[in-house]
Amino acid sequence: MLTPLPRAIPTLVPPPAVVKAGQVWVSPMDGAEMVGIPAGEFTMGNDEGDSDEQPAHTVYLDAFYIDKYEVTNAQYRKCVEAGACAWPFDTTYYDNADYNQHPVVYVGWSWAKAYCEWAGKRLPTEAEWEKAARGTDGRTYPWGEGIDCDHAQYNECGGQTVPVGSKSKGVSPYGALDMAGNVWEWVADRYQEDYYQAAPDRNPQGPNKGTAQVMRGGSWSEAPVNVRCAYRSWYMPNARYFNLGFRCVRGSR
Repeated sequence: MLTPLPRAIPTLVPPPAVVKAGQVWVSPMDGAEMVGIPAGEFTMGNDEGDSDEQPAHTVYLDAFYIDKYEVTNAQYRKCVEAGACAWPFDTTYYDNADYNQHPVVYVGWSWAKAYCEWAGKRLPTEAEWEKAARGTDGRTYPWGEGIDCDHAQYNECGGQTVPVGSKSKGVSPYGALDMAGNVWEWVADRYQEDYYQAAPDRNPQGPNKGTAQVMRGGSWSEAPVNVRCAYRSWYMPNARYFNLGFRCVRGSR
């Protein structure tokens, strides 16, 4: 009987330290394309939005890279097979090869966190997520203003997820896709309704206390108002739903 050869371990080469807007780097562990978000200021929040989006305020972030796409079933499966991730709570889509390139769903916050750590990354902060989605000009959606099914997968567009990257017209200023609709995305921060009233203006990490976790971006089941870049929502960290997934980030050093 032949002894199986050991699996090659990817060389974990760090991304370029000088981050250019939209610069693509491929994460060696999970093969995910990541796009660069340069250091600098952006406008976070919306004075005309819900109370928890107010006030709009200027935030400075260090440079980072974010996954160009939401984590897929195929990518998540690698982590499960490595013994580092739990199986999705419901495997209807996960087990169906037709959904390999759809975003993984039915994963709780700690499971998303475990995947990102296995891949040598982490969950984005709420501020990182919003900057990657809207850029520096305070736009409503990643592509600008107005919404239709050519730009995002929301509640008027078919009633389920689509393969990541399908809505190429919905690209963000830095090259990230599906940041409006398709699936909600877990982020690192705890949720606090009035956090923006006194949030740090440099690399905010979210409140120190709280039981719920922020999720961003809306999903295929949401109305257009809920897939705006500034829209905030939350679930308890053990939530595992049909419209909830994630993507990862890593710093430039």
